[in-house]
Amino acid sequence: MHSAEASSLKRYIEEIENLETEKSEIQEQITDIYAKAKSEGFDPKIMKKVIKIKKMKIEDRENEDLLLDTYMLALGLIPGDDAAMER
Repeated sequence: MHSAEASSLKRYIEEIENLETEKSEIQEQITDIYAKAKSEGFDPKIMKKVIKIKKMKIEDRENEDLLLDTYMLALGLIPGDDAAMER
């Protein structure tokens, strides 16, 4: 490996290491926010689901909701019309 290539590789590695450190620090901040929210009575697990849902495209969310309802209905976890299930 040439000196210029080694120097370039070293720079990339250092940039990645710096970003990994920043990522770790940000994750700690996020964890702290969830802990604060929990101490105020909010459910972090549900908050994470809301954030996931907000990131989804509307049509993807609608499809996921439809499948979830279909599966839950099939398993008897939600009440439904038995005639509709047989179709």
